[in-house]
Amino acid sequence: MKILESLNLRRREGKKSIAVLIDPDKVENTPQLEPLLRLAAEDCVDYIFVGGSLITTSNMATIIKTIKENVSMPVVLFPGSTLQIEPTADAILFLSLISGRNPDLLIGQQVIAAPILRGTKLEVMPTGYMLINSGKTTSVAYVSNTTPIPEDKYSLAATTALAGEMLGLKLIYIDAGSGAERPISEKMINAVRNAIDVPLIVGGGINTPQKAIKALEAGADLIVIGNALEKSPELLTEISDEVYNWNQSIKAK
Repeated sequence: MKILESLNLRRREGKKSIAVLIDPDKVENTPQLEPLLRLAAEDCVDYIFVGGSLITTSNMATIIKTIKENVSMPVVLFPGSTLQIEPTADAILFLSLISGRNPDLLIGQQVIAAPILRGTKLEVMPTGYMLINSGKTTSVAYVSNTTPIPEDKYSLAATTALAGEMLGLKLIYIDAGSGAERPISEKMINAVRNAIDVPLIVGGGINTPQKAIKALEAGADLIVIGNALEKSPELLTEISDEVYNWNQSIKAK
């Protein structure tokens, strides 16, 4: 089953998913990565995302090789640019930054990437990417040269997501950004969730089990954990327990 099909199926069943985000710039060597991968395997993580706003290293292929040698879950590219296309991954979030008005990230980079992707076996997942203000300028906001949606403009975020779905995007990803001061609020997540039918991915600032469960309860189908694991790898176990309990409760109904 393709990844997008599985996400849609899990959404229909009410099940939740976890992705671990690995930034190649923050992995100096593969031995540094292996403990996190062991944790991911033990804690039943569903997906490994690889990418970042600005990649200054050339170790993407090596990182993906290490991931595939240690775990069986799909590896999904979360690219900041066309330079981050790596054909040995399983899929790519084909991102359009619909919260901003930078034409290069709405369609320009995608035009460059399309023929390259056509020549790979990557599953291409059209994704509406939306930045939500988190209290400070994040790397992705700076690099993309766009202004995030204000955190209290719920209807603006909802209608932006709805427009993305109507344009044919198959996923919506709302992100507070790497190292966000605070996560996206439950009210914002809920507003977007109620506006769309496609799976909703939520990332940025999820650094406690409580924040994770609040995002899930508000309507996130998939939560992305990244920076927080650098300081507290055990957080993955705590969050995965919450997701496991949620999914078990769905089965019991």
